[in-house]
Amino acid sequence: MLDPRTLAARRDEVAESCRRRGVVVDLDAVIGHQERVAALTTRLQEVYRQRNEHQGRGKRPLEVAERESHAAEGRRLKDEAARLEAEVVEAEKELRTLACTVPNLVHPDAPTGGEADFRVLRHSGTPAHFDFRPLDHLSLAERLSLVDFEGGAKVAGQKFYFLKNEAVLLELALQRFALDVLIDAGFTPFVTPDVARPEILDGIGFDPRGPETQIYSIANEDLCLIGTAEITLGGLYADAILDEDALPLRLAGLSHCFRTEAGAAGRESRGLYRVHQFSKVEMFAITRPEDSEAMHEELVAIEERIFQALEIPYRVIDVASGDLGAPAYRKYDIEAWMPGRGEAGDWGEITSASNCTDYQARRLGIRVRRKATKRNEFAHTLNGTAVALSRAPIAILENHQRADGSIGIPKALQPYFGRDVIGPR
Repeated sequence: MLDPRTLAARRDEVAESCRRRGVVVDLDAVIGHQERVAALTTRLQEVYRQRNEHQGRGKRPLEVAERESHAAEGRRLKDEAARLEAEVVEAEKELRTLACTVPNLVHPDAPTGGEADFRVLRHSGTPAHFDFRPLDHLSLAERLSLVDFEGGAKVAGQKFYFLKNEAVLLELALQRFALDVLIDAGFTPFVTPDVARPEILDGIGFDPRGPETQIYSIANEDLCLIGTAEITLGGLYADAILDEDALPLRLAGLSHCFRTEAGAAGRESRGLYRVHQFSKVEMFAITRPEDSEAMHEELVAIEERIFQALEIPYRVIDVASGDLGAPAYRKYDIEAWMPGRGEAGDWGEITSASNCTDYQARRLGIRVRRKATKRNEFAHTLNGTAVALSRAPIAILENHQRADGSIGIPKALQPYFGRDVIGPR
């Protein structure tokens, strides 16, 4: 959420940001409501001032008639204050609802456009040229008895699955490998709850309700299944005031993730690429405002370190403005080369890293206390995928497949996996 008090002064800047995102927002309605809140607050403060003066006059001796008049005026001011207090509370709720429709600003260097208008920043590795026709991860998983999609559909519905055999070991190995990389980089590891209250999801910027939501709500409970540990790690610090010297906070969260994937379709959603439940190791950081862009680069560097170690060819892209989620100021994705995608292979997203500036912190109330001034201001928050334990295995299976039907295990993962190959069977 942007600061509603500054929208009028920054109207042109915010309007241009919304235009670049392709989002239509009634900024004038938000600004008008902020002015109404300000006017009500000013009026309430004036009534408080009058009450204080009135109470001061009551300390001197009064005649009987004066006492009655004074008491009547006191009741009037008390009732007026109560009415205005209720109006301010209601107006502030309405303002928050309106203000939450305004997305974050967009970084000036982010490319403008939609999903296809990203900018490629760099490549790492070269896609392998196989001397056989490479298979996609669905065929490989079936041949090696690694994933049971039919069993998942039978038990829980489409886009759920069972991992089997070495796929279980691969997931556990990736978890531990990613956590060791993050611990080495100064992150504190967490296993987080898989549920959160709706107000926490709303604070992070996820819509827990409505027809377009990607969130599962739990019947008869004021809880939702989380789509990422970003939600729970951010919620952990809701309403916190953090000392400047304690920042940055680097948090690593392991959780299950649940997504309805409403509207998802097409070839790229097949198999493990887009599912309703998966595990993930997520990075979350809280920084001083002036440090968030450097932290953003740090998160991407860690993601690259992980996938270089996994020997996966990838590219880093700067996501275009129209493809950003509302909280993101700037977002980098890592796309892995997936040989089994399409006829000749293609790129597929495996991680993302977003700088959300103070957008989430303002909604959640995460503040930093400045050492020099002793004043509190909103912190900046960032998030990044260390490893998604649905998509990373796709990249490993497809890039490390061999002609005999086996899968080679990258050297960096072998100590965690316990062997250097899967199959053949």
